[in-house]
Amino acid sequence: MTAPPTPQHPVTVRVFTQRLSSTPRGARLARHLALHQLHAWGIPHGTDASDTVAVIVAELAANAVTHGRVPGRDFELRLSLVTGSVRVEVTDTRSGPRPPGPGDVPAVRPLDEGGRGLVLVEALADRWEVLDREPPGKTVRAEVDLPGWLSLVRRSSVSPSRSTTAPPPDPRPDPPTCRSVP
Repeated sequence: MTAPPTPQHPVTVRVFTQRLSSTPRGARLARHLALHQLHAWGIPHGTDASDTVAVIVAELAANAVTHGRVPGRDFELRLSLVTGSVRVEVTDTRSGPRPPGPGDVPAVRPLDEGGRGLVLVEALADRWEVLDREPPGKTVRAEVDLPGWLSLVRRSSVSPSRSTTAPPPDPRPDPPTCRSVP
């Protein structure tokens, strides 16, 4: 008598990688590309998962161009649709002190001008970590869980005409946003 086979789910379903200039424009482009790629994978704009990933990409890309910038070197954005989640990885080429990891991010006082990026990542990501990379540099990896991810996999595998490459982004700057504080 043999045991029934255990269903095996794919480990990595989709991967998107893009090198971007270590400039504020490159950081903004990373967020736009991430949103477009998520939409192509069946995670529409404006959903909780899409909005969460957009904030995480924006913060990690801003950190890469602000704190991890090496003149003449790019940073890399990598998105993966893996079993049950979206994985975001931002890699820069600067060696030196690593940013604080999960549980070590210092609290930010209300009047501080900076230091909120990793606080947001820690609050929004379901898991995250800081990894050293060879040659010098580091990667910050964050994951956002996707309820109903299996339906995304099935839907994207049924429609092979879906492209996983992003069209050129709109070169115009982002319009200013106004937020009301309750």
